[in-house]
Amino acid sequence: MTKKATTFGQLKESGWESVSIKEEMRRNLIQKMKNREELFPGILGYEKTVSPQIQNAILARHDLILLGLRGQAKTRILRMLVQFLDEYIPVVKGSEVNDDPYNPVSKYAKDLLDDKGDDTPIEWLHRERRYGEKLATPDTTVADLIGDLDPIKAASKKIALANEEVINFGLIPRTNRGIFVINELPDLQPRIQVALLNIMQERDIQIRGFNIRIPLDVSMAFSANPEDYTNRGNIITPLKDRIDSQIITHYPREMDVAIQITRQESWAERNGEVKVIIPDSYRTILENVAFEARESEYIDQKSGVSTRMTITAMEQVISAAERRAVSNGESEVTLRITDLYAMIPALTGKLELVYEGEQEGAANVAKHIIGKAINKTFKGYFPDPQKRSDTEEQGEYQEILDWFAKGNSLDIPDLLSSEEYKARLDNVTGLHQIVKKFTKNSSDDEYALMDLVIEALHQNSKLGKEDADITRTYSDMLGSMLGGMTGFDDEDFDER
Repeated sequence: MTKKATTFGQLKESGWESVSIKEEMRRNLIQKMKNREELFPGILGYEKTVSPQIQNAILARHDLILLGLRGQAKTRILRMLVQFLDEYIPVVKGSEVNDDPYNPVSKYAKDLLDDKGDDTPIEWLHRERRYGEKLATPDTTVADLIGDLDPIKAASKKIALANEEVINFGLIPRTNRGIFVINELPDLQPRIQVALLNIMQERDIQIRGFNIRIPLDVSMAFSANPEDYTNRGNIITPLKDRIDSQIITHYPREMDVAIQITRQESWAERNGEVKVIIPDSYRTILENVAFEARESEYIDQKSGVSTRMTITAMEQVISAAERRAVSNGESEVTLRITDLYAMIPALTGKLELVYEGEQEGAANVAKHIIGKAINKTFKGYFPDPQKRSDTEEQGEYQEILDWFAKGNSLDIPDLLSSEEYKARLDNVTGLHQIVKKFTKNSSDDEYALMDLVIEALHQNSKLGKEDADITRTYSDMLGSMLGGMTGFDDEDFDER
């Protein structure tokens, strides 16, 4: 096995050949494609868009940038590029910049090879150690990325500052023969971005005070949010010109993909004492919250609506159901509409509001978006309550509405036991029948669908609803409106 070589001489005898980092990535990508391997496992929704473009960039030996709004898996994808590297490569032992024994770039490696020749010791570097990453922050310096002189090193070794050995290499040289990623590139100050120009084009670095250039073999990749171009900074034009491939990421475009992502990333299987059942319709509602938010006039669309929102929202609603089950001593519980509104804290912290949204308030905007998502999902299962045409769907909900019109109301406390919850829904005349009629082929819990119908009738202004801190109460729309007219009696009108 080649990896057994411990000296330069043994390495030459093994037949190992040196190739550039980009040629290495290209070669391994081609092999993976021939083997029909999954190139970006766990990344969903990019199979026909982003993934092919990344493959093209690697095949073309390009530096690349992933451009997209927050929560679009940019950093995760960039960290997966390391899989296209060889598992191990040989480096001159003790080298700070991963010197290739065949093509050394540092003075240390050159001197060692001149001194020991074939006896020069080598070590094997794993692909995980060939990946470097820096989050661009305003305090990032050229010394951090490229390097600088180290007076302390000069003093301790008693050598002049003109000696190449006093260089303290930065992050990028230390990732020589590897992949270096800069996240949120526009946050990097323009004068620091200038320091990258030589690396991107001439493939070398210059350290101040030295009239030498050190050639590097690095594959550069970046991420950026388009909004950063105006809010926090810009990518300078010469640097943009040197980045070979600009790849646009996006949010999930299909409902099934969005559901898969949330199912994959959220902490749903908790291995606790409670089993939480999530109806398919409720999964759809949760994803529709994100789709509705991405179109809402109250949300700053330039900021985006991260997929992290639906992941944390799912964890919140599961926790609400879990809390109820534990409170009632139940081992199994199904999500309810009440649980869906438990996602509000997950929304308010992740939605950037425009002025109109700020006026409405974050919690109210969240409730509004959840309501729209519920209504949209509901209409995928049941007839539209607003429909007025003379069809067989006309008056489908009349029996339910008549039950409320008789003065009945439906109270559902947050911690209501499953037995009492079902009993209260069963009391509503016509509710069970309409669910059975329109969802014969659905695998969803019928009581979850009954709950959905009641909430959707409220969203369509057919029923009134009062939200207390721990209870929601549905009643006849007219009665609810009249009930809100408090503070008036006959004496008030007599006085007038």
